[in-house]
Amino acid sequence: MTLTVRVPEELSARIPVEQRGPGLDRDAVRLLVSRGTAVSHHAFVELPRLLRAGDLLVVNTSPTLAAAVDGWLGHARVVVHFSTRGDDGRWAVELRDPDGRGTTRARAGAPAGSEVRLVGGARLVLEEPLSARGERLWRARVTQDVLGVLREHGRPIRYAYTERDQPLSAHQTVFALPSPDGAGSAEMPSAGRPFTARMVAELVSRGVLFAPVALHAGVASGEAHEPPYPERFVVPEASARLVGAVRAEGGRVIAVGTTAVRAVESAAGADAVVRARAGWTDLVVTPERGVRVVDGLLTGLHEPEASHLLMLEAVAGRAAIDRGYEEALRGRYLWHEFGDVHLVLP
Repeated sequence: MTLTVRVPEELSARIPVEQRGPGLDRDAVRLLVSRGTAVSHHAFVELPRLLRAGDLLVVNTSPTLAAAVDGWLGHARVVVHFSTRGDDGRWAVELRDPDGRGTTRARAGAPAGSEVRLVGGARLVLEEPLSARGERLWRARVTQDVLGVLREHGRPIRYAYTERDQPLSAHQTVFALPSPDGAGSAEMPSAGRPFTARMVAELVSRGVLFAPVALHAGVASGEAHEPPYPERFVVPEASARLVGAVRAEGGRVIAVGTTAVRAVESAAGADAVVRARAGWTDLVVTPERGVRVVDGLLTGLHEPEASHLLMLEAVAGRAAIDRGYEEALRGRYLWHEFGDVHLVLP
């Protein structure tokens, strides 16, 4: 059973924090800190003083793609959200209906063989549902290079709780690196968004270490409460060694985002040793599975989808997460990718 939280609409972060007033930067968000069931309230700029020399932050370097493209299914306008490219060249996609307010709403779907004409002339054919669990995501073939279509005609995926479209730069974290094959995340690995170059420099100066990993996150529809689908990830050799060295010295391994948890835990063996790995992961971190190497987690405040909360429970325990979310609501923290963040420490 997972936590049931009703987030008032006014607590959705509608625009990035740096647009809320003059002189604000990305690090102007609030930071809720949970240590067990003890909760304290901070500004995110206090993070360097809340961590210790020798702590390790595992960060996701996946860049965000402009993954939403307009199209037509017959005479009906649709928006295609491109999620994940498979090894066979097909893409997992979600078709959504424009809602008349600049965003989209969930769509009932379309039968196999349906063809979508994309802006710019490419055509997309739905072939089969991605999973037997439902027909929200489909495997599809596209007549042109999808990454080229996204660069030319795409925009960042946006949900109805936001106020307006933002440039792609607003959806990139300071850690984002171009992938050699152009791969990236359909939606921003948003726990890393509040970091600025200035803060990273201060953390390094204070002896906090960084381990880059990559996990290319697929779409996570605001209406769907599904476990995550398989995603591509890379844990480099240097990062794997760094995790082992920090653990051996008694430092804390703190993942920046649930995507970083999924990546590093997917590279951890039953012996709790992280080894370099690359490929696909279908790991779902639950309290029953537990975590093998992650001690803490920095994460945004999101709608309580089952997989997200189960992962938080695996790291911190149910009581700590219940208490943290109660305090976030009481303190009127802001939710979603442009909102405030939650640091869970052992």
